[in-house]
Amino acid sequence: MIKFDASHAFLQEDILSYQPQIHAIHQSLKEHTCKGNDFIGWLNWPFNYDKEEFARMLKTAERVRSKCEVLLVCGIGGSYLGARAAYEMIKGMYPDDGMEVIFIGNTFSSTYFKQVMHHIEGRSVILNVISKSGTTTETAMAFRMIRQWMEERYGKEECRERIIATTDKARGTLKELADKEGYETFVIPDDIGGRYSVITPVGLLPLAIAGVDIQALMDGCRKMAELLDTADLTQNPAYQYAVARRILQNQGKDAEMLVSYETQMAMVAEWWKQLFGESEGKEGKGILPCSANFSTDLHSLGQFVQEGKKVLYETLLLTEKPMLDGIFPEDAEDLDHMNYLAGKSLDWVNKMACQGTLEAHEETGHVPNLIITIPDMSAATFGAMCAFFFQACAASCLLLDINPFNQPGVEVYKKNMFRLLGKK
Repeated sequence: MIKFDASHAFLQEDILSYQPQIHAIHQSLKEHTCKGNDFIGWLNWPFNYDKEEFARMLKTAERVRSKCEVLLVCGIGGSYLGARAAYEMIKGMYPDDGMEVIFIGNTFSSTYFKQVMHHIEGRSVILNVISKSGTTTETAMAFRMIRQWMEERYGKEECRERIIATTDKARGTLKELADKEGYETFVIPDDIGGRYSVITPVGLLPLAIAGVDIQALMDGCRKMAELLDTADLTQNPAYQYAVARRILQNQGKDAEMLVSYETQMAMVAEWWKQLFGESEGKEGKGILPCSANFSTDLHSLGQFVQEGKKVLYETLLLTEKPMLDGIFPEDAEDLDHMNYLAGKSLDWVNKMACQGTLEAHEETGHVPNLIITIPDMSAATFGAMCAFFFQACAASCLLLDINPFNQPGVEVYKKNMFRLLGKK
């Protein structure tokens, strides 16, 4: 379902020479003996997720869709990036199904919050608040303000039908509030961290409400996980990608630019950046994840990639089949001199731009390129991509002998912020 190609990457080591290390890593994941082993629930989740809760998500989504013009998804980090990435990839930037999905609670920007509230005035709103603890500041602030607005508009009784909480199964301030107010709740598994959680109710519930086929997503994730259940580097593209990343860093490439040629994949890159940045950026180690959307960003970043300091490599995330396509028209007068493209598909033009850029960056710019190819932008493919990147990220970190699943560094800014805000 997902193909990996390292033939354009100038690798100075053989990927297969890492087979002993990969075999040990694969066994440590399977046997739950790796660093951070308390948080590898994502590995078996596609096979043993709670089917009853899954059915309840589908039922809830069907119930609230009938009264929903706007779905507010209130969460930050892993509690929103995966859902937004999947939603935009699968539905496109301007879906025409009559429902608008807005992501909130992921910033302190007062302007953004006030404009969202003005935008949804007079429209029928459903809120899904997502937080394991309920105390994440950005999300908790937004949730309080939205909840009060909804209670004034609908009343507490109706809010029990319109507010859904995804949180810890037993504890935390959000769980306590949801139980007190009678909101329906869904569970964030204890053994799956936020950036690996899009295949749990964290991502699946808002996607189901938004009209995404979450069964197809989980089927795609399971099928890819089955294909990746091997330590054989000749058969496992996720491990090949992990090893190629390590080889390129050994060659002095400390930044990785994930490049797509589809606008609706931009949030996939944001989700990928959290996954790899938060997992790998520890102990003075790791590769800086950054991203670009070509051909758009060729007009801003292309010069640096081509001729700037050789600190980065590109990972192309390419799509074989676009969601939509069209044919470029002929013009009798041809005043814009564009008739040479008449009759060509728009996607063909996009792919030729990709091919020409790859040639330029590789042959003239000497920029290594890894290529990951997905078949389409369907729900099943997004699920498969989750399994692929989860396993690749875990292996990439374990090759550095670091814990892929914690994030101790992010607590420092929070302590400083709470001090400045006057929190005791």
